[in-house]
Amino acid sequence: MNPLYNFLQTIDNLVWGPPLLLLLVGTGVYLTVRLGLIQIRYLPLALGYLFKGNKNSKADGDVSSFAALCTALSATIGTGNIVGVATAIKLGGPGALFWMWLAALFGMATKYAECLLAVKYREVDANGQMLGGPMYYIEKGTGQKWLARLFAVFALGVACFGIGTFPQANAIVDAAYLSFEIPREITVVVLTILVAVVTLGGVQSIAKVASKVVPFMALFYILACVIVLGSQYSAVPEAIQLVIQSAFTGHAATGGFVGAGIMLAIQSGIARGVFSNESGLGSAPMAAAAAKTDSCVEQGLISMTGTFFDTIIICTMTGLTLVVTGAWQSDYAGAAMTSYAFASGLDSSFIGPMMVTIGLMFFAFTTILGWNYYGERCITYLFGVKAILPYKIFFLVLIAAGAFMKLDMIWLIADIVNGLMAIPNLIGLILLRDVIVTETREFFQKLTPPPADLQTA
Repeated sequence: MNPLYNFLQTIDNLVWGPPLLLLLVGTGVYLTVRLGLIQIRYLPLALGYLFKGNKNSKADGDVSSFAALCTALSATIGTGNIVGVATAIKLGGPGALFWMWLAALFGMATKYAECLLAVKYREVDANGQMLGGPMYYIEKGTGQKWLARLFAVFALGVACFGIGTFPQANAIVDAAYLSFEIPREITVVVLTILVAVVTLGGVQSIAKVASKVVPFMALFYILACVIVLGSQYSAVPEAIQLVIQSAFTGHAATGGFVGAGIMLAIQSGIARGVFSNESGLGSAPMAAAAAKTDSCVEQGLISMTGTFFDTIIICTMTGLTLVVTGAWQSDYAGAAMTSYAFASGLDSSFIGPMMVTIGLMFFAFTTILGWNYYGERCITYLFGVKAILPYKIFFLVLIAAGAFMKLDMIWLIADIVNGLMAIPNLIGLILLRDVIVTETREFFQKLTPPPADLQTA
């Protein structure tokens, strides 16, 4: 085995070990308590804001709140919803899905808080576009500029050398070749041109595409899962029972499944859940800052629905499909396991895998768009607007090159930097906790009598 690979694997296990997972979930638990279960009590209000839109057309911002959410979802609804869920259940058994739900529940409070701060502390760049995200609220809210720059460097690393480029380009090229026998070179040229056309137009162009593609691809994938679950509806209650039971008892090995203990179910479920919805990592706030809104709390509420859609709905659909069809006990792993589940559920060795392939290609493409924008915000923070065009050209070169790279090492590096970017963001949220509570309390005082459990700072 490659010594460098072994070294990176050790670092990855350290970064994504219990300390970071406890920090991620612990921050979500703390904010949930301080904000009075805001993600449960005010989810209907948040959904109302999302679909109603901001009535103030003169509000500051570049795109609508819905478009900002779709931009964030374009990066979060990705291969993790298909591959990540399968990996978690393969390692931790059906119980991993329960811990994914729990991480998402608390993650909604974290996503609310970070997107609230993104709007509160945003500013305008030299091109007249909104700038915001962890680097701005850490610097302006806490005064810790070194911590803000650290976040920007890590996030830029994820955009250029991690989740934003190589794995996604490779997934699209492989899917097109294996399912449609399209030569890799042709797919690379078409993909690079499409990414260039969309991303060179800036956030308005990215948001416009995301607003159309994200709802379509999400509904397409959910519909496919519903068809499978509907065909096996009698097994769904038993599958849910197995998920909950396995979360607290572990699961013995059966068939191709490698039996899982409770701790493995917890770790794999939480890690893959966070990896999928990105709550606490600090990526979504960069998109939220572009929203046309005059209320940071309102945008925070809208943004937290992203975690609800990503994990509570889409990851749940994937997880239940894997359990109901028995695919989780097969010898398959990752995307192959999900393809096997759809093939079994739809009783078709062609239609099922084709649905997964199309879903993967859409998910990977929009993830590229979302992370291109995040990288642009980070490069602007670090070097100013003059660096945007060179960054975009470099990003396109990476997309073209990524299709032909071996991904074992790249996935490890991406995983490490992805975890590292969460640390400065979570520290910023903890330092600004009183600001989050104060802004929330003042907002709800104007709507209704303030919730009794929104504690004073």
